[in-house]
Amino acid sequence: MRVLLALVLAVGTAQAQGTTVYKPGNGVSLPQVVKQVKADYTKEAMAQMIEGVVVLDVVVLSDGAVGDVTVTQSLDAVYGLDQEAIKAMKQWEFKPGMKDGKAVAVRVDVKIRFTLR
Repeated sequence: MRVLLALVLAVGTAQAQGTTVYKPGNGVSLPQVVKQVKADYTKEAMAQMIEGVVVLDVVVLSDGAVGDVTVTQSLDAVYGLDQEAIKAMKQWEFKPGMKDGKAVAVRVDVKIRFTLR
């Protein structure tokens, strides 16, 4: 089993819980992964031979912790892979994105690929 990950760049800003959440670009740097936790395959998903990608919308907070995580492209809501991707993502740690020399909350898309060997 192999899980691959990728951060996807997007541009813009949004409001979340009273804090401005930026997208990388236009003077906002992309957060850098410090600690990465791999998503586990569920036994049920392995038995069903499910492979593919879960795309997550992730807010990396100004302290480098992961805030809101939402599935924007589901792979498997039945056998638990979407939830395993969220569970792993919540444990990641980042060097936060920066804007004007200050750490800020940044929204990124993360692709988590589930591959059976």
